[in-house]
Amino acid sequence: MSTATTCTVCELHAESTFRIEGMDCREEVAMLERRFKNLAGLEDFSADLMGQRLHVKYDAARLSTSSIVDAVADTGMRAWLEHEEPIVGNERQTRIRQALVWTSGIALAIGLLLQVAGSRRLAGLFGDRGPADAGHYDLIFFVIALAAGVGVTIRKAWSAMRVGSLDINVLMMIAAAGAAAIGQWSEAATVVFLFAVAQALEARTLERARSAIRALMDLTPADALVRDAGGERRMAVDDIALGGVIVVKPGEKIPLDGEVVAGQSEVNQAPVTGESLPVDKLPGDAVFAGTVNGHGAIDVKVTRLRRDTTLARIIHLVERAQAQRAPSQALVERFAKVYTPAVIALAIAVALVPPLLFHAPAAAGQPGWFAAGGWQAWLYRGLVLLVVSCPCALVISTPVSIVAALAGAAKKGVLIKGGAHLERMSRIRSIAFDKTGTLTRGKPEVVDVVALNGGRASAVVGLAASVEQRSTHPIAQAIVDHANTSNIAASAAESVTALSGRGTEGSVDGRRVLLGNHRLFEERRLCSPAIHDHVDAMNADGRTTVLVAQDEQPIGIIAVADRSRETGKAAIEMLRRQGVESIVMLTGDSTGTARAIGAELGVDDVRAELLPEDKVSAVRELRQKFGTVAMVGDGVNDAPALALADVGIAMGAAGSDAALETADVALMADDLLRIPYALRLSRATVRNIKANLAISIAMKAGFVVAAVAGVASLWIAVLADTGASVIVIANALRLLRAD
Repeated sequence: MSTATTCTVCELHAESTFRIEGMDCREEVAMLERRFKNLAGLEDFSADLMGQRLHVKYDAARLSTSSIVDAVADTGMRAWLEHEEPIVGNERQTRIRQALVWTSGIALAIGLLLQVAGSRRLAGLFGDRGPADAGHYDLIFFVIALAAGVGVTIRKAWSAMRVGSLDINVLMMIAAAGAAAIGQWSEAATVVFLFAVAQALEARTLERARSAIRALMDLTPADALVRDAGGERRMAVDDIALGGVIVVKPGEKIPLDGEVVAGQSEVNQAPVTGESLPVDKLPGDAVFAGTVNGHGAIDVKVTRLRRDTTLARIIHLVERAQAQRAPSQALVERFAKVYTPAVIALAIAVALVPPLLFHAPAAAGQPGWFAAGGWQAWLYRGLVLLVVSCPCALVISTPVSIVAALAGAAKKGVLIKGGAHLERMSRIRSIAFDKTGTLTRGKPEVVDVVALNGGRASAVVGLAASVEQRSTHPIAQAIVDHANTSNIAASAAESVTALSGRGTEGSVDGRRVLLGNHRLFEERRLCSPAIHDHVDAMNADGRTTVLVAQDEQPIGIIAVADRSRETGKAAIEMLRRQGVESIVMLTGDSTGTARAIGAELGVDDVRAELLPEDKVSAVRELRQKFGTVAMVGDGVNDAPALALADVGIAMGAAGSDAALETADVALMADDLLRIPYALRLSRATVRNIKANLAISIAMKAGFVVAAVAGVASLWIAVLADTGASVIVIANALRLLRAD
């Protein structure tokens, strides 16, 4: 998002989004908050840790984007406007940094070998000196290891202290300096080297989570083949105008949302809708950017620019969702604000109180330098405690799980609007479904044809289709479609007259044909006991009947119904196995039709002939009885009920602006099986968050105890701190593959 004015009067208030390099932990976010606290002209800002973005609102007359970039630089991080080219690091500096880390590791290894050996034979490699001189050689290598590995940490620590932040880099420098001050050079060198390696490993692991979001952005091609009066030519996607025609060849990705105007092909829509099977596309059908064309070439008229495509909106909503803090994340961050100062205070107390007040002696069996004074032993323990005090693993345990779940769901065509909705879904105990277009296909179909008086079913359908082929009524279209798919020829009808609320009448091959409902046939005195029985049986099954007569003689009955979705029954059974206590159908349709569909799918309760306000009342009642309730609908007609429900789920949201914007969860395809998947994912995410929190707290608590007891060393503390972060990130990344 580029800089944009938001004040229509003075045009001084602006918003900008910056990409931030080096923002990998909540501690870095805290540094930005401290630096920006008194920045003149800054109105508001929010940091997106996982997306490495900074959203800033500011007074453009008092604050410029370059000043914001400079303020970020004061914290040791780098920023640039999102729409600009990223700042490319100096490759030479990167190679030097890598070489220094290797140098630090090699020097440390040699120093440790010298320290362990400590013999005249090994010291003899450097000259015929006594064993006392061997320590001088290991000290030299430890100093080299320190000097080579400490550069980046010093720079970050200095940046943190400039803005009044006590982050992990400051703590590591204090620990390393303290270890060196009390003569533990090997510990100091080991801390610096392991910290550099562990931080690189943590950053690389975290990058895998971020790449899940970026993978969505790479789905669309950068250019397209455009056809106009001048012929065909390649053009950048950003330069293509609305209404332009692009040619998509077999196997190519569709670059923009549009409508097929020529050709036909099957399109793999999985990147947007999550559908597992390709969808046939004919002229007039909509296609989405990022989907993959099949075996046929198609011409597509552009209906949305790149920034407005369905995929672009999905990416934007996913990014906005993962930037929102879930309830558990906010709780953890509040805890971390108390935890870190408390542990630092404890570290100072451990280092000073025992030797000053209690004259605590060195523990038996400790190295000689401990015996020289109890204060050294307790100072060392305090340094270990400082190292494990940084709550990075604790703070990052929740957002990385949320991001992994949101990105994994988006790849499967389930768009969840934020961590709060994801967590709330795990507590769902009742689900209310709309019927038409949700549990059913939303399109009536011919499901049965009964021929009367010895006639043929095909003749009944043919005559009905002849009269209805020009009608736009859904039932008429269902009859015509059935004739076409059954290869039943329909003749041209003449003198077709619509009988309002009753049916249609016309002439086919010189014979009068009448189509209508039961009421019309009663009025025309065309009914018989047999017809009554057929109609009553079909109505009991939730079917709509169309009676057909030729020359005042009944010849057949056509039953039309809105079929339930193939996956409906399986989805409801899966939801019930997942612990959903009540599954209810809410519909404005007739009671008979609703009960027939409900019985077929196995819902627990059917409430029919409801107005929108009645659906709201039903959802309110379900909330009082069961607690957390989800409502599944089309995102538009059921908007009041969707808004009231704890979680509103919109079906078939691809291409629907209203559904994408209003629902808490948007299913991009009309696949009911995505609802049980979303519930499984939400519960797996909550379990993952709890496991990550347990891992983080257990490791922190264990090392606090170990540090105070004097059984933990500095280098083990380093591994514990950064290792905990790596563990929780790796655990969260499993959600990307959750089914």
